[in-house]
Amino acid sequence: MKYVAMVYANPGAFEALSETDRNAMMSEADEYLKTFTDSGELLGGGYALADASTGKTVRVRNGVPAVTDGPYAESKEQLAGFYLLDTESLERATEIVTNDPAARFWAVEVRPVMDEAGTEM
Repeated sequence: MKYVAMVYANPGAFEALSETDRNAMMSEADEYLKTFTDSGELLGGGYALADASTGKTVRVRNGVPAVTDGPYAESKEQLAGFYLLDTESLERATEIVTNDPAARFWAVEVRPVMDEAGTEM
């Protein structure tokens, strides 16, 4: 089953880390990605997202689109990146995410990816 792991952080949180901490985290992230890519449980790499202020939010109400500048939601933490896992259970996906160095600094949400039939609900 596929799970998406979504990393949430305050804007500028990565940049707020010391250079030493950033370098250590990136080195650990490389090891994390290699370990779980090699096991076949991490599909592709991870994807970091540009700052929410660079995006647009689209809402269509009664057929009328309203497009506004980001951020997507009013919250301190914003979606900073994501990656896809393929594991036998939510418990295994959660176990893998506990090894993600980002989880030591920010929140990482794990959620099932629905198939076309929506059987995960």
